[in-house]
Amino acid sequence: MFDNKDRTDISELGEFGLIKYLTEAIVLVQPSTIQGIGDDAAVLDFSAKKTLISTDLLLEGIHFDLRYVPLKHLGYKAVQVNLSDIYAMNGIASQITFSIGLSSKFPLEAVEEIYEGALIACKKYNVDLVGGDTSASTQGLVISVTSLGVADHDQIVYRSGAKEGDLLCVSGDLGGAYVGLQLLEREKQIFLENPNIQPDLEGKDYIVERQLKPESRKDIIELFETYGIRPNAMIDVSDGLASEILHICQASQVGCRLYEEKIPIDPMTYETARTFGLDPTVCALSGGEDYELLFTIPQDQYDKVKNQLDISVIGYITDKASGCDMISKSGHLHRITAQGWNAFRTSE
Repeated sequence: MFDNKDRTDISELGEFGLIKYLTEAIVLVQPSTIQGIGDDAAVLDFSAKKTLISTDLLLEGIHFDLRYVPLKHLGYKAVQVNLSDIYAMNGIASQITFSIGLSSKFPLEAVEEIYEGALIACKKYNVDLVGGDTSASTQGLVISVTSLGVADHDQIVYRSGAKEGDLLCVSGDLGGAYVGLQLLEREKQIFLENPNIQPDLEGKDYIVERQLKPESRKDIIELFETYGIRPNAMIDVSDGLASEILHICQASQVGCRLYEEKIPIDPMTYETARTFGLDPTVCALSGGEDYELLFTIPQDQYDKVKNQLDISVIGYITDKASGCDMISKSGHLHRITAQGWNAFRTSE
């Protein structure tokens, strides 16, 4: 964490000086990167592979709150949420661009922390940072990341490939990021009312990390390759399980049956949700920001996933006319509705 006593105004460097300062430590590792930062555009060579591209925009006050989000974690998360889109296509991320808009309140040391987090993510996932932009901002901190990846033409997985009879699967566990957010928001409110009270996050590391420092699931894509698993449809869980299920079903023109008892929820997520008076299942269905992978596979691939501890079979795909329903633990049928993240929802 930078010390305000050693604050360096960005104006002392200027835009080009800032770019030079932040990019000096970048080391390129991808063979497909011919030219990175330092020219008018990056030069990439993916040979016979298909190129995958995705962009995410993160805005202060909309997507993150700097009162409890560490800057290094923010840089890391900004990269992770973007890489997740590449893995959701069954591709491997290879390069990113990282652009940032800054208000005058941010000194050089703060920007350095954001980029440090981004570069840690790049190193961990073997991704090159090959470009971006910097700008002044009057609307707070703005981060825009574009990720690029590659995949063989016949290995790309779309949302639209689910087939009747497919098994509906998900990686990891769900709801933790949302419950972690509720915990952070509670502690923020307590602090605002009494700044002398220190945040009480003891024993809640897992769900706090799920919110502040998510991990995209490159390991699941590697698992697919190792075991010869070929999903018919796939999407990452950024807006909540219910929303993502509906995206797949709508794109594939199918229905589904989801079993509530099969939804993977970590015990800490479950217990903390109950403490807040929340239904853990609702947190998993509508919370979002878990960045797990939701996918469908043919039934004849069941033996390949049944012993994978990090993959849960949570339902199956039906015909479109049957609709999208969840069978509750009590055996009742409930229509699945999307109540997850909506960036354009206005306050009442």
